[in-house]
Amino acid sequence: MTLAADITAPIAMASAPSAEAAPAAATADKAGAFFSCNNIHAYYGESYIVQGVSFEIKEGEILALLGRNGAGKTSTLRTIARMEDPSLKEGEIFLGGKPVHPLKSYEASRAGIQLVPEDRRIIGGLTVEENLVLSQVAPPIGWPLERLYEHFPRLAERRKQEATTLSGGEQQMLAVARALARELKLLLLDEPYEGLAPVIVQEIEKIVAGIKAEGITTVIVEQNAIAALQLADRAVILDMGEVVFAGGADHVLDNAELRANYLAV
Repeated sequence: MTLAADITAPIAMASAPSAEAAPAAATADKAGAFFSCNNIHAYYGESYIVQGVSFEIKEGEILALLGRNGAGKTSTLRTIARMEDPSLKEGEIFLGGKPVHPLKSYEASRAGIQLVPEDRRIIGGLTVEENLVLSQVAPPIGWPLERLYEHFPRLAERRKQEATTLSGGEQQMLAVARALARELKLLLLDEPYEGLAPVIVQEIEKIVAGIKAEGITTVIVEQNAIAALQLADRAVILDMGEVVFAGGADHVLDNAELRANYLAV
């Protein structure tokens, strides 16, 4: 298969068939969780953004982290990746049974948490290959270049091209490939379809599905909720920085009222 960081008060739970109430149900079964965050609270200065978010993911699953603009989705991803902003003030984060919450961002990256931000952060003045090689300057190393090019043949074709001259879809492929170039245990994708034409979105979807086939655990934040849900095993919906739903992705796909209330789709 070819594979190729929202400022956000409690909201009543929308009706959903067989929905798991949050946050209690989101923290109910930690025994099988590969990743979990428990009651995390994060701030941008005095602004209270992430307000007691809890959820868990089993190894190899895709979780869609959804909500309207400003719901706290990107802020939650950045907190998990241990970025300086927002600042985690309370709560715990675990990956593979090991605590992540005490770590700095570079330590979290070394532990296997790789964030692909919405702006992709492609390094200008460097070729595609130089961007990939730079990702592997320090250990731990992930996929070798040969494997990356096998799964991203378009990048192989453009390996000597200046990376910032790639199309939006190709830059997204490169951003994901850079994450795979590091030791990767948890992939955090922030708006991977943003600004891409529908045909390119389909190609990125295939990439994400291929990543799942490799057994990589993934959290995807995406405004295109339906597309994300069709790929995901589980879904968490945020509203004003709080979890208002945690359960199967199919529950959200099947519940038009829930989507209308919190996703506007």
